Amino acid sequence: MSSAGIRKARLATEDPIWVKALILTLVVAFLTLVLILPLGVVFTQALAKGWKVAWAAVREPDAVAAIKLTLLVAAIAVPFNAVFGLCASWAIAKHDFRGKAFLITLIDLPFSVSPVVAGLIYVLVFGAQGWFGDWLIDHDIKILFALPAIVLATIFVTFPFVARELIPLMQEQGVAEEEAALSLGASGLRTFLRVTAPNVRWGLLYGVLLCNARAMGEFGAVSVVSGHIRGLTNTMPLHVQILYDDNDATGAFAVAALLCLLAVVTLVLKTTLEVAQPDVAGRRAH
Repeated sequence: MSSAGIRKARLATEDPIWVKALILTLVVAFLTLVLILPLGVVFTQALAKGWKVAWAAVREPDAVAAIKLTLLVAAIAVPFNAVFGLCASWAIAKHDFRGKAFLITLIDLPFSVSPVVAGLIYVLVFGAQGWFGDWLIDHDIKILFALPAIVLATIFVTFPFVARELIPLMQEQGVAEEEAALSLGASGLRTFLRVTAPNVRWGLLYGVLLCNARAMGEFGAVSVVSGHIRGLTNTMPLHVQILYDDNDATGAFAVAALLCLLAVVTLVLKTTLEVAQPDVAGRRAH
């Protein structure tokens, strides 16, 4: 086909300007309706009675305890999921073994299981009437309605994020570089640290950011296993619900605004990463 024919074929597949404008308008309208306006309402309601009232709501002891617990849970769950994601993606992308497809299915399971169901699973396992309930009571070990259950529930709902970022990245890179390093006498650990890890560092960071955002905002699973104990087991999303149920709209929106700000910070870091490393976004789209 001549260059003119190729040019005509390409132009024939392009949408008219009015179609592009219509699609863009619909996208902007949808984002405004379901994202921008709700976020605007959150910050407007948080500051409805002034900065001092909103700041006082955030500094209230129960709110401070909820903020600290949220950050602590994320600080435990995210590194665990980062290590798990590295190991799982390494095993799936670099090795062939029986049951690989089943392992991938298990990794995707939290995406399809309701967080509330995930919380109920831990109640069934660690509750007083659960599988290990009597043994835990006899040994004075408290998991349910305490930090361990909150961490476990958060890990469950967030562990696919890092793995799902790294698996396609490692699969695209193949094993040629690792095989070359091994042929030159490098050990498996040295090969991972000097070859594999540098190649996936941006994908790992991207996955960690998404995992952290999800961990801080988790509500359903944590709500089931936490017990809603003020000042002890309430994370920020749970504290927002309690304040709202108590008709403390200003306090609820103030804490919600802080949670939104943390999400915005994560989004800014994610966008900065994509701008600095456009190949990461390209690999994900591929």
